[in-house]
Amino acid sequence: MITITPIRIRDHYALINGMMEQLHLSEKEFFLKTASWESIATDYMQHVITTQETCDGTCLLAYVNQVPAGFIFAYLEEADENRIEDYTGDTLYVSDGYVAPEFRRQGVYKRMNEELESIYIAKGIRRIVRYTLANNLRMQQFLASKNYEPVRLVYEKWLTEDGKKPVPLFPETKKK
Repeated sequence: MITITPIRIRDHYALINGMMEQLHLSEKEFFLKTASWESIATDYMQHVITTQETCDGTCLLAYVNQVPAGFIFAYLEEADENRIEDYTGDTLYVSDGYVAPEFRRQGVYKRMNEELESIYIAKGIRRIVRYTLANNLRMQQFLASKNYEPVRLVYEKWLTEDGKKPVPLFPETKKK
């Protein structure tokens, strides 16, 4: 049985920190330039706590048979003067989400996503933004199945320390 509970990250720091670390390790498999969790954990966890508390953030924790299985986190970004879209309201930014491997393919992420969206749709949000890596095909398929559409592509060039050669960013064969 899947249950979804809203939590304050500050009150569940160790649990969310552990899941964030696992999310980060998973992202590192997709994107070679992902920083080590140890080098960013303190700052990143403070960031999610602060955005939850100051930007109408929501963290949902999923349990499967009362065992923590995953989380999803999002917060509002206020429209400002540098926007180019005709949408003038706040935007929901879905920042992070993770399901432990043993609970995947059971609808956990789908349920968390549905609950998260319903919370903010009820508040009047009409624009939801998400990012995923170019080679994370499973997430792209999930997002497409939930009526998300790719809007912008971000191209990056990373260079060696001397600035003379490009650095490969993705594993050669890693496609999930």
